[in-house]
Amino acid sequence: MKTSAASFIAKELVKKLESFESSVTARRVGYITTLADSVAKASGLPGAKYLELVTFANGVTGVVVNLEEDEVGIMVLGDYLTLKEGDEVRSTGTLLSVPVGEAFLGRVINPLGAPIDGKGNISTKSRYPMEQIASGVVHRQAVTTPLQTGIKAIDAMIPIGRGQRELIIGDRSTGKTAIAVDTIINQKGEDVICIYIAIGQKTSRVAQVIADLEKHNAMAHTIIVSASSSDPVTYQYLAPYAGCAIGEYFMDKGKDVLVIYDDLSKHAWAYRQISLTLRRPSGREAYPGDVFYLHSRLLERACRLSKERGGGSITALPIIETQAGDMSAYIPTNVISITDGQIYLESDLFNSGQRPAVNVGLSVSRVGGSAQIKAMKKVAGNLRLDLAQFRDLAAFAQFAADVDETTKKQIARGSRMMELLKQGQFQPVSVAAQVVIMWAGAKGHLDEIPVKRITDFEQQFISYVQARHKKALTAIAKEKVMSPEVEKSLEAAIADFKKGFT
Repeated sequence: MKTSAASFIAKELVKKLESFESSVTARRVGYITTLADSVAKASGLPGAKYLELVTFANGVTGVVVNLEEDEVGIMVLGDYLTLKEGDEVRSTGTLLSVPVGEAFLGRVINPLGAPIDGKGNISTKSRYPMEQIASGVVHRQAVTTPLQTGIKAIDAMIPIGRGQRELIIGDRSTGKTAIAVDTIINQKGEDVICIYIAIGQKTSRVAQVIADLEKHNAMAHTIIVSASSSDPVTYQYLAPYAGCAIGEYFMDKGKDVLVIYDDLSKHAWAYRQISLTLRRPSGREAYPGDVFYLHSRLLERACRLSKERGGGSITALPIIETQAGDMSAYIPTNVISITDGQIYLESDLFNSGQRPAVNVGLSVSRVGGSAQIKAMKKVAGNLRLDLAQFRDLAAFAQFAADVDETTKKQIARGSRMMELLKQGQFQPVSVAAQVVIMWAGAKGHLDEIPVKRITDFEQQFISYVQARHKKALTAIAKEKVMSPEVEKSLEAAIADFKKGFT
């Protein structure tokens, strides 16, 4: 009996030993040495990688952004006030990423992909790295497909193409965000996914943008990434990279994406704050030496992929706020040199009632007519040059006692074209209607119309063409050219309309 009991115990012990699994795991653990303004330094993590996620003892996460000889610099992704010096920090071995997927459409999220609109959790299966090397030259194709903003002044003179990077720049309260919101609204039905990234904005302002988009049924194709002024500075720094990563997910699926960064001035301020806290050497205006790379590595990710890689695109509309119209400041010149052109909004024009307040002389699109339909290129080809000359002539005519007849005609034509470019917010104009009204102005059909009546004439004439000559509009929209037949039809239409216009 004793032998059988002993053998039974021995067998059970063998089974236990065979099924035993050690729960001991190796961990890389460090400790916080200093902590200030959402930035911590930790020792004891010599194997940490750049942009590696770490976790603190209380569950708050962070990301490594500085690699020094004895310490690492960590951006705290959460409430840094719950941490203290001496707390434990653990490496995770995973790099910073953001969840991506179609479920984000119509939602408002923070830079880590967590919903902040109170509409419940978002279920996703994939993640994309926040920082990613931009596609190489061989994987891109030329920008040739227009991205219609619905804004006459931009579509006619400063065209934007899918895959382009066009800067919106101007002083505070000159209508920069209004242009961005109108562009998002105009993408309804255009199969373009829009991502609006609010960086350091007031929460009330972000709420107003959301309300405007919902009012015009534009949230269905829009994702909003918000890092408001009350959020940690680390969120403001990560927001544009998170939004761009979500955009890359859709681009890799062959879709066209519009990403708006509102605004990169505040992004640079956030990065400067983080860098100064990490005691990085500062340069001009206290910005660190790599502040150019901060935005170049972000905006270079906007492109149009080659057909072999799906043909998707990211169009970037970064916004920069200037101080007293100074375009030669550090951050504005940096971003101007990175982008493919800029839309410059001028305070004086805005205050004089010219809205959108686009300064024709300082605004440019380096893609140019390649991103315009042939019809628009034909009717608005010389418009930028003509309006730039008009502004110079108008300024000169104020001081000249006697002006010749040719100059008077040029000033009269220019003043009517400037009036024609005025447009209220949330009133996008279809590209066919834009072509028709630009054609009327360029051909001189508005020269005898009083300047104050130009807006009435435009609205009534477009309504008249839609009612009586819809074939002309349809032909422009489909064929994208101004054929002799269409032009003949429009000549007859405007002749008939002017007889009854009072």
